[in-house]
Amino acid sequence: MVSKYAIFVTRRLIGSLIAIFAIAAFNFFLFRILPGNPIQLLFRSPTLTPQQIHALEVQFGLDKPLLQQFFIYLYNFFLGNYGISFYYRVPVIDILIPRLLNSLILLIPVSIVAIIFGILTGMYAAWKRSTKIDVSILTVAMGLYSLPTFWVGGLLILFSLFYLRLPVSGMLTYGVTYTSVWAYLEDFFKHFILPFLTLTLVTYGEFTIILRNAMVDVLTEDYIRSAIAQGIPTFRLLSRNALRNAMLPTLSIIAINLGLIVAGSVLTETVFAWPGIGRLIYEAIIHRDYPTLQGAFVIITISVVIANFIADLLYGYLDPRVRH
Repeated sequence: MVSKYAIFVTRRLIGSLIAIFAIAAFNFFLFRILPGNPIQLLFRSPTLTPQQIHALEVQFGLDKPLLQQFFIYLYNFFLGNYGISFYYRVPVIDILIPRLLNSLILLIPVSIVAIIFGILTGMYAAWKRSTKIDVSILTVAMGLYSLPTFWVGGLLILFSLFYLRLPVSGMLTYGVTYTSVWAYLEDFFKHFILPFLTLTLVTYGEFTIILRNAMVDVLTEDYIRSAIAQGIPTFRLLSRNALRNAMLPTLSIIAINLGLIVAGSVLTETVFAWPGIGRLIYEAIIHRDYPTLQGAFVIITISVVIANFIADLLYGYLDPRVRH
């Protein structure tokens, strides 16, 4: 007899596959309705004749009917072939992999630090609920969460120019020959600090607010009151008894954010010229580079759907009520 959990997993898997297909179709048509001709934007020579423009459209497959382009796109989508970049003139996958790694280098540390500090401050705010400490933590968290990343990044750039003297663009200093690994890491870390602070400050507030609200509900349960009456130490009570149940609603937020890691942050990477997926999306929009845009959004789509699928499985495992 098939278990209820196996049926639950199968339903979630089918739903995830349908979501990937639907978003892939939306991904194709979205960029086709943007104004502008990619051939004319890519080849800006005024001497191009209509015959030459048509030949380039044939070369890139833009002369075919839209529906035929769509079926070709779906076929290549499931094969992992995302075409040739209009702007860079190389396979899209060759551009995406290095940019993906650059985004991960920035955003994995951001997520880890934001989650850890968000859990700690959210847990403490819930324990001190309805006090000045709780109000102060919530005010700071909501203020940081509501700030636009480009605004925070701009302030940090101004602060760095006048006080910190840190580099504000790129991952490394261009044209520099490093004499040792330590010199390379030092230069990288100087470029890393400002975008890291920008994303951490904005992301931290979300985890604090979510966990604090979930923890407040848990702390009103009878078993928590019984544990307090038994004299269990505060840290043990919060970390072992309350946090496990409070993490259930927080789990979805963490999973979604981990899925969005591969997307990077378009605004932050653009402000600091960090060569990640977010910056690549911005450049591809400017140049109407359809294949690169589609490839970047495919990675984003798959990563978010997989993260949600994993979160559903964990939910079903931790809380049997979800399976029904």
